[in-house]
Amino acid sequence: MKLSDVGQLLRPEPLRLETGYERFEDGVLHVACRTDLHGCSGEMFEWWFRFRPNTQQYIWWHPRDHVSSEWREGLDGTHVGSIHVVEEYFTGLPAEKLSIQFRDASEFFEPAAYAEARRTKAVTAAVCGRVGFSHDPPRTERGAVLGGRLLHIARDTPWGCCLRSHFYLGQDLPALGQSPQQVEQACPDELARALLQHAYNEFTFLSRFLPSLYVAENRQRIDVELPW
Repeated sequence: MKLSDVGQLLRPEPLRLETGYERFEDGVLHVACRTDLHGCSGEMFEWWFRFRPNTQQYIWWHPRDHVSSEWREGLDGTHVGSIHVVEEYFTGLPAEKLSIQFRDASEFFEPAAYAEARRTKAVTAAVCGRVGFSHDPPRTERGAVLGGRLLHIARDTPWGCCLRSHFYLGQDLPALGQSPQQVEQACPDELARALLQHAYNEFTFLSRFLPSLYVAENRQRIDVELPW
């Protein structure tokens, strides 16, 4: 599924690739990971990014792979527009320095289709962004980070929520003049396998403490009804 086809994520029907990876003819690497977040909701998942976890909380998210967390830019009350500057390992590979710039979901989906998916609760959370492989990645004239893309799309279920995570590694490299061979060298299959395991593990870890943290941080604001 290419980035231009991600509208499929707005529908609950199974995709051809729910968990795995594939490489496109231009060298771009697509990694897909489905994780079942028992006891969580889409609202909790989006809140976690609005919460802007610090380094200690980021390590809770993946005690083995996560190293540091810092937040830049953006406004309080939303993750959209912020840049999450992190250092982390991908399941045994050398540590990576990343800048994850969260963007509005309308950048990735047809606005009317996305609005309908939210209205019908086919989608209950969407966390989307651009990923640069450094703490000071190249950016467009309008400030968009150049590199890859990530999309986390969740749907509530009777037992929690189903999370689909899709990564497009090297998405901007062909347009910058790199050949398929150069893109593949920058984003090898080894990275796809490591990221797939990392993503499944980190969101499984998150599901273990997110409900209790969400309640603790929001009990003064809302009457929380847990899904379990």
